[in-house]
Amino acid sequence: MCTGSDSASDSKSDPNSNGWTRARGAVLKSLVLIGGALLLRRLTKSTTRWDHARIVAESLNGEKFSKEQAVRDPDSYFNFRWLSCPAADMVDGSKVLYFEQAFWRTPHKPFRQVGTYAIRDAEEYKNFCDRPRDQRPQPEEVIGDIAEHLTTIHLKRCERGKRCLYEGSTPADGFPNSWQNGATYCTSELAVLKNNEIHAWDRGYDDDGNQVWGVKGGPYEFKPAPASSFDDVLNPLSFASQPVGKRIEGSFVLQE
Repeated sequence: MCTGSDSASDSKSDPNSNGWTRARGAVLKSLVLIGGALLLRRLTKSTTRWDHARIVAESLNGEKFSKEQAVRDPDSYFNFRWLSCPAADMVDGSKVLYFEQAFWRTPHKPFRQVGTYAIRDAEEYKNFCDRPRDQRPQPEEVIGDIAEHLTTIHLKRCERGKRCLYEGSTPADGFPNSWQNGATYCTSELAVLKNNEIHAWDRGYDDDGNQVWGVKGGPYEFKPAPASSFDDVLNPLSFASQPVGKRIEGSFVLQE
């Protein structure tokens, strides 16, 4: 999730470019394809693994902003736009979602390209959710463009009394990353809250365990945008109706 490449040329024209270095380390994924089998090792009788998959997929879906956080602490956080929508359905019921992130003033210029799965031509997917369906890569193309798996977020249901529904992270030792500032590995944390709010925190570390990029005060808090006509595009029922014949082992693995 915190592995990838950035589009520095886009950032030069952005009004927030003076904070570009800090922004690069702070964000989660911007252009992302995630295939999720969303597996549970032990399931309750009342809730199946696909119920969990549906909840997580619907929560990740949509247009969200970190505006409130940026207002509270403008020295540490930017107002980023998180955008996600369905890209394809797999024959086993897994969902492939597309994510991208940008400064809220320039949503047409997603500045960070990261993925739990690599994709073969990132440029082709920019503004995927904002485009008419016939002008996007189609589900069959999406599956064909998914390259190697980069990392997995291990999610579990939150304990009673906590605000979140699911929470988790990459393995404790993270995964290789040489993005900037001498980083050698990075970690990602994710929490799914009620009302489709997402908290996401990426951090990079050097060989001595010192944090060298990413915000230090806590995760970015992405809250859904007000209801709009965009909701039709992000409706969970709008997942591709024709499943594609390939299985994707989960980037998000739910555990009890």
